[in-house]
Amino acid sequence: MSIASQASEITLPAVTNYTTVYDFLCAKFPFITPQVWQQRIADGKVHWHDGEPITEQTGYMPSKRLCYYREVEAEPVVPFAHRILYQDKHFLVADKPHFLPVTPGGQYVNECLLARLKKQTGITDLVPLHRLDRDTAGLVLFSINPASRADYCQLFSLQKITKQYQAVAKLTASIEQQLLRQSLPLQWQIKNRIEKATPKFINHIVKGEANSESDIQLAAKCDNKGLFCLTPVTGKTHQLRLHMLSLGMPILNDIYYPELQPKGPPQFDAPLQLLAKKLAFIDPITGQKQSFSSSFQLSEW
Repeated sequence: MSIASQASEITLPAVTNYTTVYDFLCAKFPFITPQVWQQRIADGKVHWHDGEPITEQTGYMPSKRLCYYREVEAEPVVPFAHRILYQDKHFLVADKPHFLPVTPGGQYVNECLLARLKKQTGITDLVPLHRLDRDTAGLVLFSINPASRADYCQLFSLQKITKQYQAVAKLTASIEQQLLRQSLPLQWQIKNRIEKATPKFINHIVKGEANSESDIQLAAKCDNKGLFCLTPVTGKTHQLRLHMLSLGMPILNDIYYPELQPKGPPQFDAPLQLLAKKLAFIDPITGQKQSFSSSFQLSEW
């Protein structure tokens, strides 16, 4: 059994019909049995934000913050190291390996980038300002200082940060023919609408007003593979994977697209060929330009 070293937090919805906190937890997390919640509550693993424990009879309190400790029977171990590339009193830039989630979720409790960094730095109030898929490697920006956190959050909400990715994919026959007539780079601007699909953890492209945009460039070619530079303008889930798929060139080793693969253990020898390579922005506190580049390389290139 692996138990989270840090509590997860949830704010109870303002409007519900729940009588007790226990009722809410059972409904909110249907894949966790009522007996498990009963045991966690009895063991003191569920409490209010101020540390006061709850019981099965504790009344539901709208908008109050609740803490609980996630548990999994067997947590996978990711055998790759992360790296801290930069740290000051306001933010930290980490380089995440493939297969490591940014935050706890699913089977992952302590084996995530956030938990690793908290343990390494001793900083408990560390907050990721954006996300990378577990399958994607590269740069993640974290806030250290609550006083300046909103300033760095706005870099993303106001699209004042530049993110550039690298990807490797097999070239289509038509692209290879085009390269006989035209030199590199080749460029595309992709705009389309992305919505949730089934199962709910994947997305798909549908008709309608565009809500996603990426600039894609084929930067280099080796045999039948290409190295692509991808600059997302928006930040929809799996946007870059879907936009490469829309060009007929899905990213190598993608277990979601074009076809969802059966669930199984991580294939550490075949990582998704997608890397968050660069981050650049004007520091909202100092006014200085900040630019970072991942130290990782894509294995298929």
